[in-house]
Amino acid sequence: QVQLVESGGGLVQPGGSLRLSCAASGNIFRINAMGWYRQAPGKQREAVAAITRGGSANYIDSVKGRFTISRDNAKNTVTLQMNSLKPEDTAVYYCNADVMITWPRSSAYWGQGTQVTVSS
Repeated sequence: QVQLVESGGGLVQPGGSLRLSCAASGNIFRINAMGWYRQAPGKQREAVAAITRGGSANYIDSVKGRFTISRDNAKNTVTLQMNSLKPEDTAVYYCNADVMITWPRSSAYWGQGTQVTVSS
């Protein structure tokens, strides 16, 4: 079984920063893409940022220049550095990983979610 555990959420004022971390553990052969999603109240879950195993990253337009995703393949971790936070960034943030338990089949796994609240 594979588990994703997130940490780092909280309450921050507009313009502040937070760093989210996610660690994968369990019977892992290899992790392909990893990413962060978010879901605000009354809205659908949306992809925020993703990173390939090779380090190529993509972001939604609303966070470009403010958020940075990174990963450590040796530790099976992914991090989202969030700067210049805005109230509209308020949401539950979920870690996602495409995990191979055995080659070549992979499955998507999710973390439990961590609340990020941007408010004065």
